[in-house]
Amino acid sequence: MNILKITALLAVAAGISACSEKIDKTVDRGFDSKDLTQLKAGVWIDPNGCDHWIIDDGVEGYLSQRLDKFGKPVCSGAGPSSTATGDFKRGSGFPDPI
Repeated sequence: MNILKITALLAVAAGISACSEKIDKTVDRGFDSKDLTQLKAGVWIDPNGCDHWIIDDGVEGYLSQRLDKFGKPVCSGAGPSSTATGDFKRGSGFPDPI
């Protein structure tokens, strides 16, 4: 299968998935569906040095900016910019296909 066909299939899949309405954003609706609290989060440091919570369950990924109690970005210095730290790929029984 060439890259053009793969790209077209991914575009169609993304378009179809955008049609479904997901009310509860705290629940993984993938192949090994579970509450996101059962997965392990890590931290991705953006190019500005600020933290984002990340979870990779093998098929889907989740990202949320890390904020303090006042809603301001947390820039902890947990690692160099554009890197990820932590066990964000743990907690899933589905292997990463990539």
